[in-house]
Amino acid sequence: MLYYLLYQKLFPIISPFRVFGYITFRTAFASLTALAICLVLGPWLIQKLRQFQIGQIVREEGPKSHQAKEGTPTMGGLLINISILVPTLLWADLSNVYVWLAIYALAAFGLVGFVDDYRKLRQKRNLGLTGRGKITLQIGISLVLGILLLLLHRKGLYSTQMNVPFVKFWSPDLLIHSLLGSPYTYPLGFAFFFLFLVVVLVGSTNAVNLTDGLDGLAIGLTVIAAGALTILTYAAGHAQIASYLEIQRVSRAGELTIFCGSMVGASLGFLWYNAHPAEVFMGDVGSLALGGALGTVAVLVKQEILLLFIGGVFVVEALSVILQVASFKLRGKRIFRMAPLHHHFEALGWHESKVIARFWIAGLVMALFALTTLKLR
Repeated sequence: MLYYLLYQKLFPIISPFRVFGYITFRTAFASLTALAICLVLGPWLIQKLRQFQIGQIVREEGPKSHQAKEGTPTMGGLLINISILVPTLLWADLSNVYVWLAIYALAAFGLVGFVDDYRKLRQKRNLGLTGRGKITLQIGISLVLGILLLLLHRKGLYSTQMNVPFVKFWSPDLLIHSLLGSPYTYPLGFAFFFLFLVVVLVGSTNAVNLTDGLDGLAIGLTVIAAGALTILTYAAGHAQIASYLEIQRVSRAGELTIFCGSMVGASLGFLWYNAHPAEVFMGDVGSLALGGALGTVAVLVKQEILLLFIGGVFVVEALSVILQVASFKLRGKRIFRMAPLHHHFEALGWHESKVIARFWIAGLVMALFALTTLKLR
């Protein structure tokens, strides 16, 4: 909105308004706007959540030290989502379809999280949507996004090729029938594309959700991951930088930098209230929305594989749960004292603040490694 007013309308009249055409300038403003919204609205939202008795319900099988957090306001993810959406709408070029795809993912996955949180509060138990129901909804959202991407692909607005870290001049096509060259392989190609998309989006969404178990842990890691994606989206949308780094240039990806910048600002603002000891929790409405947004941006800028490193701690947390469940069902034994992994370290005697800080450090190292792979080819 402000981009349209200040650049497209006023720039021809007032030449200094040229700066609003620069993505870097608008990204900085979007980040600051998101941070300001979060900081200003935070106390009001926390008060309202307390007023309506929207408090966290702690699971009994979790660490005993967490029982003291019972009743802490939750569903603070509403604040995060608003703080991302408003700056994006203000500073991004809304004629860019990629921006709307990112907004769709944030809102749709956030809605699933909202329903899950609402059911937990209504039943007064830490049981919202069933696991199968939640996954089904997430798959549905991912399939809709896949259909939209294929429609854009037919119009030449989206490439189904992907970047591969450490490899030059090889960008495999997710529509594998393009490689096989036979019309009989079309169903196989489309099936693989949708399967891959579902794995990336559902995996990213639930990985962030599983990590959200300690004060500030998930949101701090989101700051790091969103910051790395801010750099990647700018690089993918810039012809010269993309050519220098030998990655696919995605011409419309530049505007996603504003979306990612808003995510960084909103996450920093929420961390102000979510840092240990937390005044508010994000709930599933926040964690599912953030996970879906991170995964969607990675898909749009063709960095699906690199997302494994950018969100490395999220991935490890999710794997710890998968391994724990599989080991217990197959062998009747646990690998970790408690899953997800952050609870394992708590069970070993690490203080919550130490677990959070060290996981942040690990996340930062992994994100920096992901960025270095852009030239290690």
